[in-house]
This record gives sequence, C-alpha cells and structure tokens, in this order.
Amino acid sequence: MKLWGGRFNKETDALVEEFTASIFFDHRLAEEDIRGSMAHCKMLAACGIIAQEEADTMLAGLTEISDEIKRGEMEFFPSLEDIHMHVEKRLIEKIGPVGGKLHTGRSRNDQVALDMHMFVKKEILATASLLTNLQEAIIATAEANMDTVMPGYTHLQRAQPVLFAHHLMAYFWMLQRDRERFLDGYKRADWLPLGAGALAGTTFPINREMVAAELGFAKLYENSMDAVSDRDFVAEYLFNASLLMTHLSRLSEDLILWNSAEFGFITLDDAFTTGSSIMPQKKNPDVAELVRGKTGRVLGNLLGLLTVLKGLPLAYNKDMQEDKEGLFDTVDTIKVSLTLYAAMLRTIATDKERMYAAVAGDFASATDLADYLVRKGLPFRDAHAVVGKLVGKCVVEKRRLVDLSEAELREASPLFEAEALALLPPEACVAARTSRGGTARSAVEEQLTRAKALL
Repeated sequence: MKLWGGRFNKETDALVEEFTASIFFDHRLAEEDIRGSMAHCKMLAACGIIAQEEADTMLAGLTEISDEIKRGEMEFFPSLEDIHMHVEKRLIEKIGPVGGKLHTGRSRNDQVALDMHMFVKKEILATASLLTNLQEAIIATAEANMDTVMPGYTHLQRAQPVLFAHHLMAYFWMLQRDRERFLDGYKRADWLPLGAGALAGTTFPINREMVAAELGFAKLYENSMDAVSDRDFVAEYLFNASLLMTHLSRLSEDLILWNSAEFGFITLDDAFTTGSSIMPQKKNPDVAELVRGKTGRVLGNLLGLLTVLKGLPLAYNKDMQEDKEGLFDTVDTIKVSLTLYAAMLRTIATDKERMYAAVAGDFASATDLADYLVRKGLPFRDAHAVVGKLVGKCVVEKRRLVDLSEAELREASPLFEAEALALLPPEACVAARTSRGGTARSAVEEQLTRAKALL
C-alpha cells in the first residue's frame, strides 16, 4: 500500500504512476532531503514530540540510507513517486514502524520546498565560485595582452582602436554583475519553509527556529501558504542564469568571429575545437557555438517556470512539480559552460600583428582629429564635418588617414598643425583615452586593480 493510500479502494493506474512520479529527476535532491529530515527529527525529539531513543534510531537509519544512495545502491520505483517517499519507505524497512513517525508535523509540500531551497542555496554558491574562476581567467588573458591593439566595433563596423585587454574586461564586469545577482538571490533562497505543513501549519508544538539554526537558514517564512507555494527563488536563479548565458553567448559570438579566417585575430586551442567529418582542413569553434546555442534552453527554462506559476491559486499544486527539471538542466548547463570557458580563455592565442593591421588600415583615428580641432576652439559639430570630408577624400583616393600630409590637413582646416599627425597611429588613439574606464594602458591597469580587489 502507498504511504498515502488509506482512503483509496483501487490501485493507481500504471500510466498515472509513471506520469505523476518525479523520482526520475528529483532523486538529485536526496542529500537535501535527508539533511532536512535529520534536522526535523532532532527538533521533534527536542520538543518532546517523539522520544529521544526513537530519534536516535531514525538518525542512524537516515545515515545508512544516505550512504546507500551515495554508493548507488538505492533502487527507484515510480510507484513510490518521489525522493521523499523512497527515503521514508526505506527507513521503515530498516527500523520498523517507528520510521513512520518521521513525517510527524510536516507535509511533502513543505518538505519539497525545503529541499529546493537547500539545493538552490548550494548551487548559488557553486555558480558564484565558477564565475570567479572565469573572471580570473579573463584577468589573466587580459594581462597577457596589455599591448595588443585591435579595432573596437559598433554596428560590427570598425569604430575606434582599443586594447584587446580592454575588450575582454568588458565581459569581466558583465560577469561581476552576474555574480552579484546570484549572491543577492541567496538572500531570498535563505528562508526556511519547513513547519508550514501542507498549507496551514501544524498542530504539533514544533520549533521552527531550531530547524533553521540546524540547517543554516537566516529567516523563516511568516505565512504557511506562502512558504509552500513560493518558487520565486527558483525563478530568480533561472533569470540570473539566463542573463549569465546571454553574456556568455555574446562572448561566444566575439570569439567565433575573431577565430574566423576573415578576422584571424585569435586561434582557439585544439582542445576546445573539433573537426569536420568530410573536410580535413576544418577546425570548428564548437564549444563557443554550443554555449551560444544552449543559451536558448536556459531562457526557455525560465519562461517555462514563469508560465507554470502565472495562473496557480494558493497554495501547493501538482503543477509545481515542473519547477525541477528546468532548474536541474539550467544548473548543469551553466556549470559546464563556465568550466569550459575558464579553461578555453586561458589557452587562446592572439595574432597581435593581424589585429594591429586591421586597425591601422582604417579610419579609426578620425575622432581624435575632430577632438584636436575642438581643443583648438572649433565647435565639435563643425570639427566632425571637417574630418568627415577628410575621410571621404581618403576613401575616394584609397588612402588612410595616416597617409595624409600636414599640408593636406591644413587644407582641410587652418587649425591643424604638425602635431596633429602624431594623433593618427592606433597606439596614440589608445594611449589618449586615459579617463576612468577608458582603453589607455594606464586606465586598463587601474581597471584590473579594481577587478582583482572585487574577487
């Protein structure tokens, strides 16, 4: 008989059992489920709801079950529905009917909510650690490229010269915001739902504060209905993960472009690329492409949960079982993505000459010429027009700005002097941008100092 089957006169249809069972995926919550049960058991004994001897027997049995699961010895059956029922059934098999007292004063509703809170808290810290590792890889790669000048882009058109280190560090700050969001989300996951019962609390004189202290929770839910129906903390994790994957997807796009023959700015290491089954010469950036592609599934997991939650009445509904698979998939996806990216970034090779040639062969110093005229007293809009005509002249004549003579500059505006020619090389454009957050080496060095302090 099922543990809840007292009022039923017919066996559950086999297809219904399979359809409603969550054990196929929620077995991942075994560690959290047993830890929560042990804390609950200790509290029941401390409050005199069960005898201490009974609690000791239960705790020993739960420890054995935990070891069995870690060794892969626990067999899972859809008829037992979920990890909670498997643990309780196994406990009764081990220690006899006293094991049935473990569920006193709680429901599977607040039990699964507890498991999810504990799981999300654990994964937030794991995600933050992996983010830190990737940020360290970005810093290391940036420091190795402090003199590498490349084109910066807007609209995927060459815009102004920047240091490759500066470009990479833009992703450091995106990931820093991600890390801060995850850690801030920890505060919402750090609420204890156990003690809410099915939805209305319990008639037993439990001590929720004791359980919170035992499991390391900072706060208690103040409303039992909210406690069992809240999945905000899961949605928040999924949102944070979605934004993280969006950032990694943007980085993927940059790496894929830079690694192409058309750009040729970087070469991805053989360990993080694959070949073609038909074209022997191919070296494909599959890791970057898959991270870009897997972003879609993470965004889909967020939308899936929000759609499940949007029309649910209080309190618990079976729909909420759908909170787990998307969460587990997201956790697995971002973990492997962050791990691979940290290793891949540390092994990329940059072609500094190719990058410099790309920016030297264009009109990236045009803004600097306009700024020069502004410093000479010309309004910026007029300076913009003067330099724009110079660029047009170079386009027609198939020349570069660095090819212009002092006389040609003076012809465009009498405000130009010989010193303006020194502004034209790409490295001069980079070095001039010393404002905080700019691309000059001195500014990037300050940026790196601040970044390291944050980590």
